[in-house]
Amino acid sequence: MSKKFSVFTFIIAVTACCLAGLNYYELTRQDVQFVMYLGTNDKDSNIPVFNHDDAKIKLDEILSKHFSGFTVAEALGGWTDDNGKISHEYTLVIYLSDTTIKKVHSAADDLLREFNQSSVLIQTNKTITEFYAGQNL
Repeated sequence: MSKKFSVFTFIIAVTACCLAGLNYYELTRQDVQFVMYLGTNDKDSNIPVFNHDDAKIKLDEILSKHFSGFTVAEALGGWTDDNGKISHEYTLVIYLSDTTIKKVHSAADDLLREFNQSSVLIQTNKTITEFYAGQNL
């Protein structure tokens, strides 16, 4: 009986360790989130290239060409130029997961051309991404 109990205990212990390891893997599996900041003022004139609605439509067209999913938020960007003048512009913030920096750069190239920008700010953040679908729904 003692031998059976030891084998059973061993099997339970190994199973528990495997499940704990799997859970740890799931919780620590990191990927990358890219955040892009797109100003909408023309780089030469500092005048908006599009009105807000048209800017969102044009952005959606470009992002849909490059990614299967994205999130866009509106913001107000501001900076001080070399002459000390403070400027502001309507800014679109793009959140991307499950993609590569190569695809992000390709989309940024299209955005630079379409919105006549000198640059697009891209942040790369380590994150844990989960597409949660509920528990046994």
